[in-house]
Amino acid sequence: MRIISGKYKGKRLSAPKKLPVRPTTDMAKEGLFNILNNRFYLDELNVLDLFSGTGNISFEFASRGSEEITAVDSYAGCVQYISKTAKELDFPITSIKSDVFKFLERTPEKFNLIFADPPYSFETAQFLAIANLVFQNELLKEDGLLVIEHSDQTDLSEHSHFVESRKYGGSIFSFFTIAE
Repeated sequence: MRIISGKYKGKRLSAPKKLPVRPTTDMAKEGLFNILNNRFYLDELNVLDLFSGTGNISFEFASRGSEEITAVDSYAGCVQYISKTAKELDFPITSIKSDVFKFLERTPEKFNLIFADPPYSFETAQFLAIANLVFQNELLKEDGLLVIEHSDQTDLSEHSHFVESRKYGGSIFSFFTIAE
């Protein structure tokens, strides 16, 4: 895994092999951040990274100057790796061990950007439950964006807050906003 831009551009990070993860590919990550760079000033974002795994997306946001990042994963090894790496690189990442659905039900915080990379094996209903919780609990700030990464076997376009999707290799990013 490598950071593709920002303060630590080109830095390679080696997560423990035993983590149950599927990191976002560099090609997909680069495509995503090109979209986000055109929409936001990344150094002004409050980011929530759900199913954060190795922290790949959180580290990219931090390298690009985002000052407030919350990474949530249910696997203790992932949370420990993110915390350790964030401390080593002096990244403003708070790593939380929690079931993502429970976290979304109880967090009082609002975010500019919420990124979710659940297991591709989830049923469509589970992906939609993430979006439903984000909007029911009003977790996005006014111009906020929810991005859900999934495979081409999943179609989230019927959700009322869906805006568009972009495909990068085997990954698709679906984008959702408050405005319907």
